[in-house]
Amino acid sequence: MTDRLLTQEALADLADVPATGRWVRSGDLRLHLLDYGGDGVPLLVLPGITSPAISMDFVARELTDLVRPIVVDLRGRGLSDAAPEYTLHAYADDVDAIMTGLELDRPIVLGHSLGARIAAVAAARAPTSVRGSILVDPPMSGPGRGPYPTTLEMFRSQLQQAQRGTTAAEVAQSWPRWSQRERELRARWLASCDPESIDATHRGFETEDFFATWPSVPAPTTLVYGADSPVVTAEGAAEAAATNPAAALVAVEDAGHMVFWDNPTRARSVAREVLTTLGSHPTGASS
Repeated sequence: MTDRLLTQEALADLADVPATGRWVRSGDLRLHLLDYGGDGVPLLVLPGITSPAISMDFVARELTDLVRPIVVDLRGRGLSDAAPEYTLHAYADDVDAIMTGLELDRPIVLGHSLGARIAAVAAARAPTSVRGSILVDPPMSGPGRGPYPTTLEMFRSQLQQAQRGTTAAEVAQSWPRWSQRERELRARWLASCDPESIDATHRGFETEDFFATWPSVPAPTTLVYGADSPVVTAEGAAEAAATNPAAALVAVEDAGHMVFWDNPTRARSVAREVLTTLGSHPTGASS
């Protein structure tokens, strides 16, 4: 825990987020969430491997007219506790705890990257508990498949930069297409990630097979991927279509793996279209 850093400047970012901080327990862990409120269908948003909840604020705030977005600080990120375990099933246990703790009535789950893998497991093992799922560029690496395109060394290097104090300009060297605000948030919040959460999750990208779960993800589900993504290749998309024929697949043009960041206008438009088809409407879900 001592190598997780969260500055006063980072915490001050929360003042500009139109959401309420909430806490849920998952076993002994305390999980933090950003709840954007409203009477819409709950949308549980699960970020990626090095993305605290605040990193997806620019997505969530544009969906509040359709749904009630609730963005999770995954275990070991942001304000949530670090954990002894970072397996997909442990992450999915957290999703179950959140749905129970907030009394969410059949939420939609939307995950990006790691979050998409978590959403797949959560939806597959409790199909009647979710209304539908949106999986955005899930890692398709795994046993007998190619390695995850971003090496663990690259993740560690970026984390070390953040721990010593990075800047938006330095972040831009790795993410030149991102907006200035997203670079600034990355610079201030990446150091909140538990190093083991990155190491263990990256190992999981290459030892836990997405396609062991994907065929069991119930409809309605939509797999959204960047047309230029090295994570969901054309071959991977074709395998996904063949192994879960009830799923919809949507490619976002001019986007790589960081779909919402690379082409935010189109990616949010796709998300809105899918949410509309999932029947977003007031349900009186309680919190």
